[in-house]
Amino acid sequence: QVQLVESGGGVVHAGGSLRLSCAASGRTFGPYGMTWFRQAPGKEREFVATIHSEAGRTSTANSVKGRFTISRDNVKNTIYLQMKNLKPEDTALYYCAAKRGSSSIPVVKANAYDYWGQGTQVTVSS
Repeated sequence: QVQLVESGGGVVHAGGSLRLSCAASGRTFGPYGMTWFRQAPGKEREFVATIHSEAGRTSTANSVKGRFTISRDNVKNTIYLQMKNLKPEDTALYYCAAKRGSSSIPVVKANAYDYWGQGTQVTVSS
């Protein structure tokens, strides 16, 4: 099994920045995609950004494009989400998810992922 642990959430004013981390451990062999999702109260879980373990290709949701950047550190088995110019609508519980395999296109559906972290809360005040 793969274990995922998110960290880095907090409370910031609009326009501020945060960097989220997701550390993976366990059976992390083979190609896999790692993805950030978020879920606000009363809303569905939505895709934020994804990165492939080997190819390094990334994809970012339109709602955060230009503000959020996903990256990885393969030595640490960790992915990051650099969040800049945060807005109140970014307030949500942010989850890290992993899916084994390789795809020519990003996988953005939450139900396609097998492994999830516990989430880290991001709150942006106006």
